[in-house]
Order: sequence, then C-alpha cells, then structure tokens
Amino acid sequence: MSATIAPVEETLADYARVTGEAIEELLGQRPRSPYLHALLREYPSRGGKGMRPALLIATCRAFGGTTREALGAAAAIELLHNAFLIHDDLQDASLRRRGRPTLHALHGAPLAINAGDALAALALEPLRDTTRLGGRITRRVLDEVLAMIVQTTEGQALELGWRRDNVVDLEPADYLELVAKKTCCYTTVAPLRLGALIGARGTVAPAALSRFGFYLGAAFQIRDDHLSVAGADATHGKDPLGDIREGKRTLMLLHLLRAVTPARRGWLVGFLAAPENERGDADVARVHGWMTEHGSLRFARAYGECLGAAAATAFEDAFADVPESSHLAFIRALVPYMLERTG
Repeated sequence: MSATIAPVEETLADYARVTGEAIEELLGQRPRSPYLHALLREYPSRGGKGMRPALLIATCRAFGGTTREALGAAAAIELLHNAFLIHDDLQDASLRRRGRPTLHALHGAPLAINAGDALAALALEPLRDTTRLGGRITRRVLDEVLAMIVQTTEGQALELGWRRDNVVDLEPADYLELVAKKTCCYTTVAPLRLGALIGARGTVAPAALSRFGFYLGAAFQIRDDHLSVAGADATHGKDPLGDIREGKRTLMLLHLLRAVTPARRGWLVGFLAAPENERGDADVARVHGWMTEHGSLRFARAYGECLGAAAATAFEDAFADVPESSHLAFIRALVPYMLERTG
C-alpha cells in the first residue's frame, strides 16, 4: 500500500466508525418491522469507503467546527448514499454490492425499493435538530441537502435515459455533465459545502469549494470506471466488467465509440441496443479487449490525471485562508488518493 493510500484509508476508517455509530443510534430508535428493520441496516453494515461523511467532517473541522456539529449531516449524507445504492442496483440489475448479493437479490425488488425509500426519508431526520447549529444554519444545511438530492436524481435520469434510448454520439463534455450531477454533487461538492457551512457558520463563499469538489469527484468517478472496466472489481465486491455489461456510458466507452472502425462501431452500437441479458460473456470480453487495443483505458487514465491536477490547484484556491491542520492535510491527500486507489 502506497504512502498516500495508507494514511488516507486509516482516516477514512476513523470517520466511518464515528458516522456508523451515529447511524446505528438513529436506526436503533425505529420500531422493528420484520420486513424493513433488517433491510435498513443491510448496506450500511457492509462498510464501504465512507468518503462522503469523512470529507464533510474533515472540512467542518478544517474551518473550525467540531465533529459533533457535523455528525448529523454526515450521517444524513451516508444514509442517502445507501438509499441511492439500493435503487441504483435495482435499476442496473446488479447482483453484487460490497461482496454480497444486492438487496433486491436477497429480498426481491418491492421490499428493496421500500427500504431505499425509508432510508432516504430517515436521512432527513438528523437534519431537523437545531440544538447543535441553531435555526439559521440548520435551514441552510437542509436546503443544501435537498438541492443535492434533486441534482443527483437528475444525473441518474440522464444516465438511464442515455441507456434506454441507446444514445451513442456523446463527447467527454457530456460525460462530465453527467458526472457533475450524479457523482460530484453528493460525493464531493455537497460534503465540502456542508462542512464549510457548518464549520464556518455560513461565512465562507462556496464557489471555490464547488470547483474543487467537481474536479475531485470527476477524478474519483473516472478511477471508479477504470477499475471496473480493467476487471479489478472482482477483488472488491462488484460484478467484474459490470459497467460494460450494463452499457454504462463511461469515458472509456465514449472513447471507444470514436476510436474503432466503422464495422466495429456498428457492432458495438448493436451490442448496446440489445437487452442486457443478451450481452453474453464473450461479447463483454470483446468490448473489454477493444478498449485495451484502442487505448480507451489509457485515455481515461490520462484524463483522470488531468482532472487530478486541476483538483490540486483548485484545492489551494478553496482553502487558501485555512490554517494547516491534520484535517486539511487529509483533504489535500484525497487528490492523489483518488488517482491511486485500488478499491
């Protein structure tokens, strides 16, 4: 494990533990239902990187706030993340999540959808508490979270629509528009904005933080896509080559559609138009081989590195007036971590 990855993952684990305790306390207060209670705990109990709450808490601490002040928003954003995953897995017909069967594979689609809805609703509960932040900041936090939910679902709708209509004439700019809404908004931008809002009590202009969050989140998503298409997902609990099988419009796929011969492009468009259950292993392997042959993996890797460089510059702008601390050092280290992580 590299010198960059190890300390970041240790800090992520610390923040994940604190957030997990807050989530468990919240879920433990709910009446027990035989068809809901265990399902609510299923995805949160499987762990995960916990990057979203970690980034939120670290940003709050960097701007002078406390972990206790940030914990409600951190728990909310992690619960929303798990709610999104439940629905996302169902929409993608995914069978594995964090090394185990997906919730709908275990319990069926109706109960999984209901559990996702319940998690999304419960996520708003800790945001109502005005005792830690006061009424004004609490309302602004809630406004940020609601805007984040809308943007994230807009991004999901865009991706699902592209796949349904077999949209193939897409540029990297289209991919970045999708990623800005679906990934960056709730993975990096909102945690940064919320952390600064809570820590600095609304005295920090969020534009520079949003810019940093966009570059950081886009680099994160490209790395995620790259790991999947490179076949590494088999080692950390996802379906190997699942993004190809699902026809996701990754940066690698967009590059491949423009790099192949007309004959191969025609076959590829037909592959994407076919129902997912008709995309056999041999065809998925063929697409993966073409991505290697035509340099699509190298292209995405280089593109992600450019975004990482932009994120490093944007970090300095966003945190120019923030004193050095372990929390700030953690946020800074997330930039190379996004590019080097293997899971």
